[in-house]
Parts: sequence; C-alpha cells; structure tokens
Amino acid sequence: MLYKDRIYGKIDITELVILDLINSPSIQRLKGIDQAGYSEPWFPGTPRTRFEHSVGVYILLKKYGASLEEQIAGLIHDVSHSAFSHCIDYVLGTKESGKKHDHQDNLFKKFVKKSEIPTILKKHGFNLNYLLEEKNFPLKETELPDICADRIDYSLRDSYAFSKINKKELQYFFDNLTTENYRWVFKNFESAKKFADLFFEMNEEYYAGMPTAVMFATVSEYLKYSLKRKYIVEEDLYKTDNFVLSKIEKHLVANKKLRLLFDRMNNKIKFKNNPRKYNVNIFCKSRMVDPLCSYQGKINRVSEIDKNYLSLLKKYSQPKEYFIQFKD
Repeated sequence: MLYKDRIYGKIDITELVILDLINSPSIQRLKGIDQAGYSEPWFPGTPRTRFEHSVGVYILLKKYGASLEEQIAGLIHDVSHSAFSHCIDYVLGTKESGKKHDHQDNLFKKFVKKSEIPTILKKHGFNLNYLLEEKNFPLKETELPDICADRIDYSLRDSYAFSKINKKELQYFFDNLTTENYRWVFKNFESAKKFADLFFEMNEEYYAGMPTAVMFATVSEYLKYSLKRKYIVEEDLYKTDNFVLSKIEKHLVANKKLRLLFDRMNNKIKFKNNPRKYNVNIFCKSRMVDPLCSYQGKINRVSEIDKNYLSLLKKYSQPKEYFIQFKD
C-alpha cells in the first residue's frame, strides 16, 4: 500500500500485519478523532487526526530501524483515545487527569484486549502481552522530558501544520536525528536545541496555551452536561467526534443551556483569564522536552549544556492553571 504522509512523504507499506492493523476498525476509527480535541474553532485550518499521528509514529519508528514489534506498538498506541482526544480527561478522568492527560493510557490494555487487535496479532504470530508492555519499547514512548517517537511525530506534525516549520526544516530535524542504545539522540547540540526551542514554542502557544485550556474546559462541560441529560451515553464517547456531536445536536433548539455551552465550545463567546472572578478553574498539562545530543564526544542533555534552558525546563514543566471568565 502506498501511503502519503504530510511530513514523511510517500511510504510503501508492505508488512501484512501492519496492513491488517491499519485496516482494522480500531485504527480506522481514529480517522474520526481530532488530534487536539476540537481544534477547528480554536486553531482554524490545522486539522490532524489520531489516525494520521498513529501511522506517523509507525513510519518514524520504521524509518529509524526499530523492530517490527515496536512499529506495531507505535501504530496501536492511541487506539484507546475517545472522541475529542484529551478533552475526555476532564469528563471521565480523575481530578488529576487534567494535569497528566493519562485517561487513555490507564485503559489502554483493557481497551486493546476487547478489540479485534489480539486476533490480528495472533494471526501473524505476535505476542499480545509483550506488545502491550510499554517498557519493551523505549523508542516509542518514554517519560517526559525525554523525547520519543510519539513526541517527535506529533510535535513536528503540529509544527508543520501551524506553519512553524517548512519541509526543509523538517528534513533538517530528520537528518540530525539518530538512535543509540534504544534512545533518540540528535547528532549535535544545535539541532537538539532547535528542536527543544520549537517544542517549547508549541507548548506555550498550543499544548498548554490559553485557547487549548478553554477548548478543554468548554468541550468537557458540553459533554458532561449531555451525559447528565442522557443525550449521550458513555459508550458513545468511544466512537467518533461527529457521531457524538450529531447525537447532541438534535437537542440544541429546545435547550437554552446546551446552546450556551455549544457557543462557548465553538469560540463564539469572549473570555479572559481572571483569577478573581471566573466560571471555570482548569489545569492543563505542560510538556517540556530535554533532548539528548552528541556534544564534545559525549551524550548530553540540552539542559546540561545550556543552563538557561535548564531554568526554562524547571519553570515550565509544571501543569498550567487557568481561571476562565466567560463574557456571556
């Protein structure tokens, strides 16, 4: 299968297990899940889906020589995402989920085991339990502030979608990335620092910025209210964004509060951050990376070389808190 990716270009996918997984209902469902949650009203013209990102992680791992098992783990790593991605951390997660965005991680294994994925893996001779253990695949996923295939793909994909970088700059990062001892390493300090700075910019403007926090708050309120009124049930949230929206939409005319929540969610009502008087208090996960790089014959982190970056890392790694006041 010839697949065209927005940042990697044309890729010929031939592995039968990968093809079966890509065509499975669990992976195909991700085409209907917005990567950011509900991005168009907040970041117009930058659509990305969980499907695009998931296939991207697989391609990145393949590109840098990861095992087929790790490529599979990368491809399926987001299948437990619900509709509206991390917005659901504020609907179904715990009080701490907004700070960690870990709801889909917490149910990942159970979700996969109930899907058709185990049958596909068994057909092709792969061990499900091995593939479900994150510790087996350090190139795919590691704890912050390390970089991993997941973070590399979504940050470069998002940066390209937001026109923060162009194709030439994308290639610069790919050319300067390598893997050593199951770790991602930049070939020099310059490229590592450029990547860290780009990730920081995306975090401040997008991943943990005010518009994203308001998106999380308003979408989650719309969904929680709809669940309470029984316009939708929890099972619906594991379908697609449009499926959920279409079920709720029929109630908009008759329900004034629902219309208000809908307008807030669609960025039709002005807001500001006001700790003294607010409608919603919300935490937003903040992401900071500290890439490894080759420097003077050794492998160092950016923060070990640049003390100014170390200060930024300490300051901006904590969840951000917002106090949202709507001007209804």
